[in-house]
Amino acid sequence: MQFLRNLIEKQRKLYHAPDAKLHKIWPLMDAGETFLFNPDSKTPDQGPQVRDYVDMKRVMMTVIFALVPCLLWSIWNTGAQHFAAIASMGAAEGYVAGWMQGLIFGDGYAPLGTATDIIVFGLQQMLPIIFVSYFVGLNIEALFAVWRKEEVSEGYLVSGLLIALIVPPSIPLWQLALSVAFSVILVKEVFGGTGMNVFNVALMSRAFLFFAYPAQISGDFVWVAGNGPTKLIDGYSAPTPLALGSAYQVPEEAAKDVSSYLHESFSWSDMFFGSIPGSAGEMSVLCILLGAALLIITGIGSWRTMLAGVIGIFVGAAILNLFDYSGLYSLSAMDHLVMGGFMFGIVFMATDPVTCPETTKGKWIYGLLIGILAALVRVVNPAYPEGTMLAILLMNAFAPTIDYFVTQANVRRRRKRLG
Repeated sequence: MQFLRNLIEKQRKLYHAPDAKLHKIWPLMDAGETFLFNPDSKTPDQGPQVRDYVDMKRVMMTVIFALVPCLLWSIWNTGAQHFAAIASMGAAEGYVAGWMQGLIFGDGYAPLGTATDIIVFGLQQMLPIIFVSYFVGLNIEALFAVWRKEEVSEGYLVSGLLIALIVPPSIPLWQLALSVAFSVILVKEVFGGTGMNVFNVALMSRAFLFFAYPAQISGDFVWVAGNGPTKLIDGYSAPTPLALGSAYQVPEEAAKDVSSYLHESFSWSDMFFGSIPGSAGEMSVLCILLGAALLIITGIGSWRTMLAGVIGIFVGAAILNLFDYSGLYSLSAMDHLVMGGFMFGIVFMATDPVTCPETTKGKWIYGLLIGILAALVRVVNPAYPEGTMLAILLMNAFAPTIDYFVTQANVRRRRKRLG
C-alpha cells in the first residue's frame, strides 16, 4: 500500500495546485485518492469543533455492509426463481436438488440445476444491474462535481446499491439507466447534491420506472429473470404475493378470504425468508432484519422510525379491517409486514438521514404515518398493490413540516414555563 500511496503523492502535482495542468478535473482525482486512503484534511486542534472518527465514508460503508445480506439473497433468489419457473413450465430437464426444494422453496416447487447453476445465473442477472446503476449515477455525479468545482460525495455509494435492489431482476438495463439519470439529475443534483435532496434518490428512481414503464415494475406481475426474446422462458410471468393478496385480483369466490387464497401459493415462511418472486433485494425479511440490526447497533439508522413504521402498518391494517373494506381487509398486519417491500423501505429508505425528520418526536410521527399510508394505499388503490414507495415519498415531502411543528411545540412549552 505504501507503493500506491507514493504513486498518488507523485501524481498530486498534476492536479492539486491551482495552476496544474489537470486542476480542472481535480474532483475526479481527489475522489480516487480518498476512495483508497483517508483524506489529509482534518479538524483543527483548536476551536469548538466536535471530533469523531465517523465521517461520511464510514457511514456509507456501514450501510453497504448492512445491505450485503439482501444482496447475497438477491443473487441466490434470482437464480432460484428462474429455475423454478423453468420447472413449472416444463421447458427443460435437469437435476432437481431435493434438499433445496424443501429448505428454500417448500412444497410445490422443483427448481432445476445445482446450487452453482443458481448462483451463476443470479450473478449474471444482478451484476449488470449493479454496474449500470453505479456507472450512470457516479459518472453524472462526477460531471456535476467538476462543473461545481467541489469534491465528489460518497452519497451515491448507498443509493446505487439500493436502486439495484429495489428493481425486478428482469428490468431492461436501458430503462434502469434512464431512471438513474432522472433521479440523480432532477432529484439530487439540481437541489445541490448530497444532503440537499428533498426526496429519497433510490425511491424516485423506482417511481420513474413505475410511472414511465409500469409493465416492468407495477407489482402485479413482476417477471422472473430470464424472460425476453432471447431467453429460455420467454413470456413467463409470476404473480407476487401483493397481487395474490389483493381482493381486486383474486376470483370472486375467494374475495372474502383473501388471506387463505394468498397462502395457497405463498406461506408466511416463504415470504419471511424470501423464496418468492419480486424485486431483487427486498424479498427476504430475515436478511433485512440482519441489516437493520447492524444499522441500529452502529447508530446509523433510527430504530424509532423503524419501530414506528411497524406500529403504523399494524394500526393501518387494524383500522381497515375494522371498517371491513373490500381490498386487503382479510389480511393481517403480519401478512402486510412480509409482503412486498415494506420492511426494506422502512429499514433502508425511511431512515435516510437527509429526507427524514431530525427531531425525535418527528421520527415517531414520520414512521407511524408511513406505515398507515402504506396499508391504506395497498388496500384502497386497486391499480397499485404496493404502497411503501408512495408512502415514503409523500412523507419525505412532509418531513420538514413535521420537524417545524415539533420544534414550535417545544418553543411554546418553554415559553409557558417562563411565564
